Amino acid sequence: MEPNEVVLIGRIVGAHGLNGTSKVFSYAESLSIYIPNSSIIVRQPQGQERTYIIRWAKPHTRCILLALDGVTNRDQAESLVGSELLILKSSLPEPEEGTYYWFDLIGLSVYTTEGRFLGRLASIIPTGSNDVYVVRSNAEGKKDGDEVLIPAVESIVREIDLESNIMRVDLPQDL
Repeated sequence: MEPNEVVLIGRIVGAHGLNGTSKVFSYAESLSIYIPNSSIIVRQPQGQERTYIIRWAKPHTRCILLALDGVTNRDQAESLVGSELLILKSSLPEPEEGTYYWFDLIGLSVYTTEGRFLGRLASIIPTGSNDVYVVRSNAEGKKDGDEVLIPAVESIVREIDLESNIMRVDLPQDL
């Protein structure tokens, strides 16, 4: 399966109880991505992939509990610890106007509105009020690994063009 056809949504970090329930650290913002009776791909650390059907998912402390068809005891659940959970990109709902999936933004080339290249969007830091984009550059005059932190607010992020892989920002003078 092509890597850009699937999206990483979580990692199995443990087993819970005796009935095959997995403890999952989810990368998804909401539990709504773990839809009962839908397919999920489990990629084990050694690279093997298997598709399972989700029976149910529910929140549990900082993780979620996930029950998969065919995983019925603790030993089976423990054998999946360390596995990545993936879903097909095509199964994701279209984002609302003006919102984007993080995986679509990571890697965009970031320019100022004046056309100066700042670097590539390397990661996103969620905060309470707004996300912060981490832009890394190897541009002239900068050391490898230099980064600019850009608040993900409409007054600064002026344009996102996914077709051209470009983000344009209007930086305040102090950034």
